[in-house]
Amino acid sequence: MERRTLKRDGVEVWRSEKEKITAVEMGSEVKAMGTVDSGLPAPTESTAKPPPFKDPTFMHSGIGGAAAGKKNRTWKNLKQILALERTLPWKLNDPNYFSIDAPPSLKPAKKYSDISGLPSNYTDPQTKLRFTSSEEFSYIRLLPTDVVTGYLALRKATCIVP
Repeated sequence: MERRTLKRDGVEVWRSEKEKITAVEMGSEVKAMGTVDSGLPAPTESTAKPPPFKDPTFMHSGIGGAAAGKKNRTWKNLKQILALERTLPWKLNDPNYFSIDAPPSLKPAKKYSDISGLPSNYTDPQTKLRFTSSEEFSYIRLLPTDVVTGYLALRKATCIVP
């Protein structure tokens, strides 16, 4: 199979007996428009530009990769950090973790069992205690009222059973 190179208006077009290729120049890029009778891609030449994100003048900072030019960091322990924070000039109105007000959550509060602390889906209608399983329910029904009141007070429930 014989290949010939034709140059037309600064664009090189490859031709052979079985394939017919036309090329269109767009900027500095050459694109093949189509092929006939050939499953092979059309070989087109274009000026090779490096990608814009690759800097041809880039040089590594030294042996050792990305951390070659960095100084060795010394880690501070918690005692040093707290001592450093005490020396900072804090004002009374400066925000801290306890003074930041956050809006209420949009998600519903999770409910946990008063007996085991596991996530619970059930509430005893008589004592208003939350439970996870039938064993906890039978245990709640055996509890005296003062213990039930104590569990509700721990949960800060407002309705206390008389």
